Amino acid sequence: MSADPSLTRFISTELTRGYFLEHNEAKYTERRERVYTCMRIPKELEKLMTFGFFLCVDAFLYVFTLLPIRVLLALLRLLTLPCCGFSGSRLLQPAQVCDVLKGLIMVLCFSMMHYVDYSMMYHLIRGQSVIKLYIIYNMLEVADRLFSSFGQDILDALYWTATEPKERKRDSIGVIPHFLMAVFYVFLHSILIMVQASTLNVAFNSHNKSLLTIMMSNNFVEIKGSVFKKFEKNNLFQMSNSDIKERFTSYVLLLIVCLRNMEQFSWNPEHLWVLFPDVFMVVTSEVAVDIIKHAFITKFNDITADVYSEYRASLAFELVSSRQKNACTDYSDSVARRMGFIPLPLAVLLIRVVMTSVKVQGALSYTCVFLFYLGLVTLKVLNSIVLLGKSCVYVKRANMEDKLFEKPSTPTASSSAKTPSKAEPARCPTPSGESKVDEVPATPCSPPSSSSTSSSSSVTTQPTPRTDLFPPPPTDSSPAAPASRPPSPSPPPEPEQPAASLSKEEQEEEEDEAQAAAELKHRTPKNDLLEVDRFTIVGNRID
Repeated sequence: MSADPSLTRFISTELTRGYFLEHNEAKYTERRERVYTCMRIPKELEKLMTFGFFLCVDAFLYVFTLLPIRVLLALLRLLTLPCCGFSGSRLLQPAQVCDVLKGLIMVLCFSMMHYVDYSMMYHLIRGQSVIKLYIIYNMLEVADRLFSSFGQDILDALYWTATEPKERKRDSIGVIPHFLMAVFYVFLHSILIMVQASTLNVAFNSHNKSLLTIMMSNNFVEIKGSVFKKFEKNNLFQMSNSDIKERFTSYVLLLIVCLRNMEQFSWNPEHLWVLFPDVFMVVTSEVAVDIIKHAFITKFNDITADVYSEYRASLAFELVSSRQKNACTDYSDSVARRMGFIPLPLAVLLIRVVMTSVKVQGALSYTCVFLFYLGLVTLKVLNSIVLLGKSCVYVKRANMEDKLFEKPSTPTASSSAKTPSKAEPARCPTPSGESKVDEVPATPCSPPSSSSTSSSSSVTTQPTPRTDLFPPPPTDSSPAAPASRPPSPSPPPEPEQPAASLSKEEQEEEEDEAQAAAELKHRTPKNDLLEVDRFTIVGNRID
């Protein structure tokens, strides 16, 4: 018998009714795990960011410390070559040729940067309105990514053109246009970074700090453009690398701004404390935006926080691989390809700013410069040793140490059906158990499978032709055999024909299953980070 409906009974029911959360235990457990994951993101992300930051520091210090010494050794070899005789077919080794080209690019670009007036550029930017500067700064960020993406291709083309085997000496003339293009690129990229630093300097020196606030708010706009998109593990890996590069570049730009301001105030230490709150605000906003962005991306895409340990192990694997005796590329180049960080333009600008801000006169000043250089060399060596030790630990934890010594498989007959890409001559063997193919047998490195350009599986791995996918010829008498022969005078009885067709269909089904199993066997897993193309520049989309 139902109770009479009344307002009092309804209110009493609403106040006393109960519910049991354990009836939907799976949903609430998943929600709790998401909260725990978001709480772990800052710690795991900062571990990756710190490791990647010191990788960028290592590549950046290499330009100032070891590269000049390597260039001097290469030039010394050229000078002593007539005395020693032509013992080999090459005047210089490929690595020495690349070092000399890098040194020449830096010297030429540094000489050209002397004709660019930093003070005039600063006052030209200062005379613009706030909204114009905000638009200019956004355009500079986009242009910096585009320059980094295309610039590394230009440098790779120059290195390969200068070191590839040539049949005739006249083929070496092709290095000249590539070299001029590389010099032009580094010079333009250095000017672009200088405009970025000038805009940031104007924001620091503005009275109401409105421009600095607007520029920092631009970082939070980045959350809107990335959080509500679908991300896979490989996409998140590329975004993490881009964030590492962006954070390191921001720190160098802040260093340039502090040097320029300290020079204007005659290196007064008190002015440094005036700049410190603004610097702290910029750095804090960068870190906060990265944490919020990665926390919600992992939440919306059901990615665990342990994925950042995989990213760190992948970067560590590349570092250990580049330290082998005969590596396929220099580590600074691999960092540039992976993170989009090209140290040459930034190094040219920093040298230009330091030479302008710091006056070196007298023997004591040159002695201090030499001691400072020795300190940089010591810092570079210590940083490299610590990074190498940490990388070995990360690789061992990820159980990837066995993949360091895997040899690439020999080319198969299916390599003729593969279309080579433009970066294949310089690719290194990737640590994977799958068989790779290479069209150029003379190259000691085999190309990795490029999962960055495929939507389902590797497009560079082609399985060898399998004979077991086709039906074997009949060897014995079976119900299907009379169906394939011409009719004989004694035809089989009628009930046997459907049985023959049935067995044939079953055989075709088994063949289809075997073919599908073979395709799955030869297919590279998409979520393997070591299969990501190492020559994919940050900014390229990975579907």
